[in-house]
Amino acid sequence: MNPKQLVVKLSDRSVPLNVIGVRVTVLVSDDVSKAQKITLQSGDEGAGPPPHSHPWDESFYVTKGQVQFICGGQTSTCLPGTLVHVPGGTVHAFSFGPGGGEMLEVTAKDSKAIQMFSALDREVPPGPPDVPKAIEVAGRYDVTFHL
Repeated sequence: MNPKQLVVKLSDRSVPLNVIGVRVTVLVSDDVSKAQKITLQSGDEGAGPPPHSHPWDESFYVTKGQVQFICGGQTSTCLPGTLVHVPGGTVHAFSFGPGGGEMLEVTAKDSKAIQMFSALDREVPPGPPDVPKAIEVAGRYDVTFHL
C-alpha cells in the first residue's frame, strides 16, 4: 500500500457506525494510511464504553461538549480542546457528558479499532446492548472489558 493524500469534507464522510450507542465515523482507515487510523466519535449523554483495555495506543481530542474519561484509575472531565492519550494496555473508559459530545480518536497502525467498530455495528443491534455478545465480538479484536 502506498500512502496517499486524503481530504475528507463533511459531504464525503461515510455513514456513522452505531457502536453500542456511540456514533463512529471512519475518517482515515487501514486502506488509506499505514501509520494511523482516525475516527470521529459522538454520543448522547451517558454513552460510552465500560472500562476496557487493548494493546494499541489511542488518543482522543475533544471537539464538542464534555467527555468524562477514566484512565489508569484517574477520572477527568474533558472539555473541547482537551487531548487524552491512552498507552496500550491501560484500562480506560469514557462517557459523554450533559448534552452529549464529540471527539476525534487516533490510533496507531497496529490498532484493530476500526475492524472492531465495524463488527460491533454489524453484530450488536441498536437498543439495550447484548453485553455477552459485545464482549465476545470485542474479544476477537484483542479488547478486554474490565467489568
